[in-house]
Amino acid sequence: MSVFDSLVGQEKVVEELRAAVAGQGMTHAWLFTGPPGSGRSTAGRAFAAALQCERGGCGACTACRTTLGGTHPDVTVVDPPGAHHLVDNIRSVVAHSALAPSQGRWQVVIVEDADRLEGTDLQWRPANALLKSLEEPTPRTVWMLCAPTLSDVLPTIRSRCHHVMLRTPPIDAVAELLRRQGVDPAMAAFAARVSQGHIGRARRLATDEATRIRRAEVLRLPNQVGDLASALTSAANLVEAADDEARAATSSDFDRERGEWEQAMGAGTVGRVPRGGAAVLKDLEKAQHRRLRRTTNDVLDLALQDVLSFYRDVLTLQLRTEAPIVNVDLERDIAQIADRSTAASTLRRIDAVLAARTAIGNSAAPLLAVEAMAVALRTG
Repeated sequence: MSVFDSLVGQEKVVEELRAAVAGQGMTHAWLFTGPPGSGRSTAGRAFAAALQCERGGCGACTACRTTLGGTHPDVTVVDPPGAHHLVDNIRSVVAHSALAPSQGRWQVVIVEDADRLEGTDLQWRPANALLKSLEEPTPRTVWMLCAPTLSDVLPTIRSRCHHVMLRTPPIDAVAELLRRQGVDPAMAAFAARVSQGHIGRARRLATDEATRIRRAEVLRLPNQVGDLASALTSAANLVEAADDEARAATSSDFDRERGEWEQAMGAGTVGRVPRGGAAVLKDLEKAQHRRLRRTTNDVLDLALQDVLSFYRDVLTLQLRTEAPIVNVDLERDIAQIADRSTAASTLRRIDAVLAARTAIGNSAAPLLAVEAMAVALRTG
């Protein structure tokens, strides 16, 4: 058993990280890049656990279990609350990173979505708050940044980090991982294929019927854009479903945070909000709203990736390539659209889906972006 067991299809990366844990090539700043689902965050957490572990990542000790479980006091994970990291959050983490480890061997900071460090204000962007710590780290501090590609990260940041590139895991390897976790072989093969190697997505598809139902509903969209009214209705339904899923995913955390606020402020005992508590509550609600919006966008992006895979299959049939289609359960629908359209129109539809993903990633209103996409799918 090892903390690196969850890094599927990343043998070279695991070898490099094991060597660093053993003291060969260890440095204070790491940048993990790779496509969605490749395991960037998983690599960061596994590496952090191995650094804290006396046995180099056994997977069974307290250091390994608390790091992987998110409760180790010397491992901090920083997520952007919205479209970008906030300067104040990064400054707070930088200050914490300078402290000596309280229980572990290292003070480790994992920064998710490091491509969102740029911000909008060049003078006060979050990356500037991080630079000095990367340039002059304390002896027992390790930074781990995660981003889709090297070019997504500011040059001033990436030049100070050791780059580790992950690949999309092979579909067979993802299926094997699911089988080892107790998933039926047929379901494991289906989930690995339609997720196109995205491990987290494959696991949800394999274990959650609601996720499979939502995927089926999303993939009806190409057949529901026959006229303008239908296209706009389909777009609204898609965004509403993403919002519902995001609210379901975050509601328990939000309730817990509200309960912790009430306990800390004594609101439950006095029956009213204490002096000064209203401002704290307002800040909490703002942070939760940003996280909800980001989660909604993430869920929506996964749905758009499903739509993209549908049109990729259509194009595969139209070009008569030897590549297997991804959505074999929808082969009839795919073949019908392939027969009644051209490869050129399919490419325009693929461009429309990519444009919607880009627009949402750049903080455009999701409904407007998806409506524009749906109309383009109709006319493409």
